[in-house]
Amino acid sequence: MRPAPQQPSQEMPEPTPSAGAIPSPEADILAALGTRLVVLVGMMGAGKSTIGRRLAARLHLPFLDADAEIEAAAGMTIPEIFEIHGEPHFRDGEARVIARLLESGPAVLATGGGSFMREETRRRVNDKAISIWLKADADIIMRRVKRRADRPLLQTADPVATVGRLIDEREPVYRHADLTIASRDVPHEKIVEECIEALYGRLCGEVAPPEAAAGIMGGLR
Repeated sequence: MRPAPQQPSQEMPEPTPSAGAIPSPEADILAALGTRLVVLVGMMGAGKSTIGRRLAARLHLPFLDADAEIEAAAGMTIPEIFEIHGEPHFRDGEARVIARLLESGPAVLATGGGSFMREETRRRVNDKAISIWLKADADIIMRRVKRRADRPLLQTADPVATVGRLIDEREPVYRHADLTIASRDVPHEKIVEECIEALYGRLCGEVAPPEAAAGIMGGLR
């Protein structure tokens, strides 16, 4: 019998045994999550989508990308939404899409850099998810985004100054996330492993091993 078709907007991992079948940190995290999501927040270029896909695969959960869902709902790209309707219109739509995704059951959700700035969205994330801030320095962000033209907020005369301003504005809010992981130039799987260890410590009451201390900055709520 062929498996039922998946929703096109979700990236589903291969089927695996149930969470209780094989003891593992991932199985324990899944059991503790219940119907909650893991939500990644942070600046553009912090690696939320890249890490999110790999984290979802490790946890055998669907991966959701808020920006991709917004574009699908609007029928246009995010730069087009900014150009035609402006940022306030985009932010309203972004909040509605994220609210819908947070009702979709356990998954890993990557959010846009500005979404966590809205108090309503932070409350919803607090109620429905465990949040991880991927904290990236300005130089890393610029190296990752400088060749991309799909960042409306960086279409300025001085993108470096813009990134610095956004970091100053947003980091005090990002600190409200449950966990913080340093996004840096190391193999992606190392960041994913640190996310797993931090989630296990948060959800299962275990202290993360010492080797993860350099990358895990702890829960901040």
